[in-house]
Amino acid sequence: MQHTVDITALIIEELYCEANVLADEVRTAFVPAATELMPIDLPLRRALECEGLKATTRIMHVLAWLLNHRAFLAGQMSDLQWERHTQLPPDRAPSAELMDMLDLSTRALVAQTQRLHARVARIDAEYRMARSNSQPSCGQLHERLERQFAQG
Repeated sequence: MQHTVDITALIIEELYCEANVLADEVRTAFVPAATELMPIDLPLRRALECEGLKATTRIMHVLAWLLNHRAFLAGQMSDLQWERHTQLPPDRAPSAELMDMLDLSTRALVAQTQRLHARVARIDAEYRMARSNSQPSCGQLHERLERQFAQG
């Protein structure tokens, strides 16, 4: 069955480029947390490690979603595989207490990752809704079969 695809390869590629640039920026911003120069008991190190992990995870989830959609649009993934493997995990909000310890540019970077995740989540939800509305459910198929057999 052919579906109208409203998530185009161009949209996926543009989001993929944006997510990769953001992933590099996140890595660069949070590298100081992993250095031996920063004392382990320093609250700033804890803030960088925790919020860095959340930001990195957020971006990796977006990248995985985008790569799966690339594969789906290229015909390398079946509808069933798409259903099973392309669900974007929910975002985890940053801790206000830890964010207050970070400088403004790092906070802005975290906010960028949140906005990108939210955009992709919105696209995902709308796409899933459109697909579910265009495909008959099992219940609808059973009803159609029952009507056919009742008439015959």
